[in-house]
Amino acid sequence: MDMFSAFSSHSVRARTPSEVAVKRLDGIGHVLSDLDLADVQTQDDLTRALMALDTADKCIRAIRAEFRTEAASDRLVRKAESLMALIERTRDELMGVGAA
Repeated sequence: MDMFSAFSSHSVRARTPSEVAVKRLDGIGHVLSDLDLADVQTQDDLTRALMALDTADKCIRAIRAEFRTEAASDRLVRKAESLMALIERTRDELMGVGAA
């Protein structure tokens, strides 16, 4: 799924907790970039893809939760929100494939 490829970066070493969190989000995006809707052919494929999306969503929420008591960088917030929106859009597309 190429839409997640923008989150796969090989950025410089993280200096702050927020930068570490951004790198974690980059890793999640990298893993999700390997998903391909065209590969979803069976109910098992659909189940696996949805589980991967749900797991990624939970990881993103856990990363965001680390910053409830301290300020998160705008970059972290934007990246997390963007990834979560892409996950939701992909989930919707998969459910459309599964219903067809």
